[in-house]
Amino acid sequence: MIITQTPLRIGLLGGGTDLPSYYRQHGGRVVNCALDKYIYVVVKERFDDDIYVNYSKKEIVSRVGDLEHELVREAMLATGVSSGVEITTLADIPSSGSGLGSSSAVTVGLLQALFAYRGQQVTARELAETACEIEIERCGKPIGKQDQYITAYGGIRDIRFGPGDQVIVDEINLTADERRRLQEQLMMFYTGITRSSTAILSEQNANVEMRQAELDLLRDLATFAADRLRSGDIEAIGGAIRESWEVKRKLASGVSSGIIDVAVGKALAAGASGVKLSGAGGGGFLLVICPVERQREVRASLVGMREFPIRLDRLGSRVMFNAQRDIWC
Repeated sequence: MIITQTPLRIGLLGGGTDLPSYYRQHGGRVVNCALDKYIYVVVKERFDDDIYVNYSKKEIVSRVGDLEHELVREAMLATGVSSGVEITTLADIPSSGSGLGSSSAVTVGLLQALFAYRGQQVTARELAETACEIEIERCGKPIGKQDQYITAYGGIRDIRFGPGDQVIVDEINLTADERRRLQEQLMMFYTGITRSSTAILSEQNANVEMRQAELDLLRDLATFAADRLRSGDIEAIGGAIRESWEVKRKLASGVSSGIIDVAVGKALAAGASGVKLSGAGGGGFLLVICPVERQREVRASLVGMREFPIRLDRLGSRVMFNAQRDIWC
């Protein structure tokens, strides 16, 4: 039996510039953080040759190609696991439409578990690259690449995409005090709205040429944020996020809504320095950057939304339990 634990994530700056339709020509950049909220994948050997997959539904098939869960199907094909397994996925949060990168975390976690099941150790880069191939190339999802890389690597990362297809992943190393100060300012609230990012991202992909100026600014704000974090200027992040949200709202029609705009306005009026939706937009979780001394007022302003306490995770996807290894050691 193999059990993997893969972190979800919040994108601080640069979201949208990780789409291949933009970064291959102009170069993209994001600043991203892994969270202490996880996707768990369990892979267990079966006594027969059937394939059992447990998620929001249960599938029992005899051939990999018959699986409806496309991420499980493609991960099995990519790793060469073809029969005689039971796979279960579990999540700490609603697994659809959260804006926390849950789909990519599932893909990375599946790959980690299935490679370990076959006795193979792979790097974070290999996990991220294979997950991108599965989601973008094989499954045709209109998504970017930031989620796969941050969930594979973990930590606080400055990730650069292109021009071309090159991806550079650098850790932003904070001191213990700087990390504490950043973490203290992070608040997250569940809007109660789940949505599919497909329509928003499809429109965003179609709008790349028309919205190049906005995407350039989002990339440059990520560069600014990475530089300020490295210099220890934690307080600069809130203002950059506030500016980036105003820009991001212009990328596609479904990024925000009247309900979201009201919530953002209330949080800012209550003392938050920056507010944005995590992920492509439209719903999911509201990320709030707020000085500690104003957080009570912000909570009161968002009283209709459930607060979701978060901490930063320094690790990426990892194997938590490997029964075969324990037995033979």
